Amino acid sequence: MDKPLISVIIPVLHEALGINALVEHVRDLPAPGPVEVLVVDGAPEADTLAALTVDARALSSPPGRARQMNAGAMRATGQSLLFLHADTRLPEHALLLLDEALGHKAVAGAFALGFPQDCGPGLRFIAAAANVRTRLTRVPYGDQAQFFRRDYFLHRGGYAEIPLMEDLELMQRIQRRGDRIALLREAVSTSPRRWQQEGILRCTARNLFIRTLYHFGASPERLARFYGFGTNHDR
Repeated sequence: MDKPLISVIIPVLHEALGINALVEHVRDLPAPGPVEVLVVDGAPEADTLAALTVDARALSSPPGRARQMNAGAMRATGQSLLFLHADTRLPEHALLLLDEALGHKAVAGAFALGFPQDCGPGLRFIAAAANVRTRLTRVPYGDQAQFFRRDYFLHRGGYAEIPLMEDLELMQRIQRRGDRIALLREAVSTSPRRWQQEGILRCTARNLFIRTLYHFGASPERLARFYGFGTNHDR
């Protein structure tokens, strides 16, 4: 294969049941050039990698989403990096849109947040509110499939290896520099599983409270200990 134009990095923790379908989803997307997929497993037993049977590079890493994504970025060979959560699916033309956005002076970007069509009005409202917030703050979150120019990402030091908020922290650094972040209107489709498991109101209130405390200076380490987040937290 020619040198990849885009590297799609998927940090995983115990995602054996769905990993092949996710990689195939990425492989089926139209692309402007060669694409590589890197699956970075943070589980010591590497159970997700053991289940991998499709075309992807299999990497192991110490646990922690930021560590895993940085490990994938260091091994990636594409000009552009896209970080994809295991419970998220990309819009049909995502890779074409990414390439176009990064070709117009943007150094980073993300898609809009979305859920499956049958998710119900509560989650549709959450997605709409999150997208308004993103437009106002110009700071997208990781579940919106963040992407970067690889050389820029590495030059900025990648994600801070903190237990949570690594996605917000990096985008805020970029914003403070005045560098361009592309916010695409096309939406990813994120699984509603964590909202369904915890309850929409409870999960939303917890996430909002954590983000508020972070904005007022609470350390990610303290927040992670207090709220009991694991090394590959959902938020």
